[in-house]
Amino acid sequence: MLLGTSMGGARPKAVVQNGDDLWIAKFNRDDDRWNNTRVEHAMLRLARECGLNTAESRIETVGTKDVILVRRFDRERTAKGYTRSRMVSGLTLLRADEAPQVRQNWSYLILVEALRRVVADAKSDARELFRRICFNALISNLDDHPRNHAVLAKEKSWRLSPAYDLTPSVPVRSAHRDLAMDCGNQGRYANAKNILSHHARFLLDRDQAEKMIKDMKVQVASTWYETLRASGVSEKDAETVRGAFAYPGFSL
Repeated sequence: MLLGTSMGGARPKAVVQNGDDLWIAKFNRDDDRWNNTRVEHAMLRLARECGLNTAESRIETVGTKDVILVRRFDRERTAKGYTRSRMVSGLTLLRADEAPQVRQNWSYLILVEALRRVVADAKSDARELFRRICFNALISNLDDHPRNHAVLAKEKSWRLSPAYDLTPSVPVRSAHRDLAMDCGNQGRYANAKNILSHHARFLLDRDQAEKMIKDMKVQVASTWYETLRASGVSEKDAETVRGAFAYPGFSL
C-alpha cells in the first residue's frame, strides 16, 4: 500500500487474488480531494442503476485505508491457471495516439463505427456506448479517454467490455464541460443536444436517443446522493462532488 505498483496509470494500484478471481486494487492518494476509492465504487453502482454493464467492484478497508477492488473481467481461473481473454483498447481501435498533437481520432463517432465492424451484436454494443457517453457527461467524467474503453473476446466473438474507470470531476465552469473525446457536431461538448446530434451512428432513432438521455438524467439527478452515501461516501465528500452531477450546461 505504500509502494503502489508498476501497472501504469495515474493512480496507485496492484493486482491481488481472492478466491478464484483476480482483482485490481486501487488506492487513494495523499492529494485526493475526496475518498476516491469509495466514490469510484459508487459511480460503478450508479452506472448499473442507469442500465450500464460495468465491472464488478467492492470496498475493502485495510488498516485505516479504503481500497476499491475491481474484478478483472479479462481473466478466468481454470485448473491449469488463469486464462487471458483477448482485449483491445479503444486507442487501438481508433488507430490513435495519446500525444496531444495526434488526437484527431479521439472521437466516440469514429469509435462506434469501428466497434460496429468488429463486435457480434452491433446494435446492442452501439447503444451501450451511447449510454456511456450520456453517463460520462452526467457525472462530469473527464477521464473517458480511449484507453478507458475496450472490446473483449472470451471465446470467438468480440463485444464491448464492461465499463470501468468511471470517476467524477468537479470543474470550475458550470455552464460548459467537455468529455475527453468528440461526441457530436460540437466536438467534445458534454451537452445533451451535442450527444444527440449523431444518434443514428449508434443505431438509434431520435425518439429512442432522446428517451435514453432524458431517463438517465432523471436517474442520475435523483439518485446520485443516495448512491454515494449508501456506498460509504461521507457527507463532506458527497457535498464536495455535488457539482459534478447533471450540471446545468448539460441541458442548455
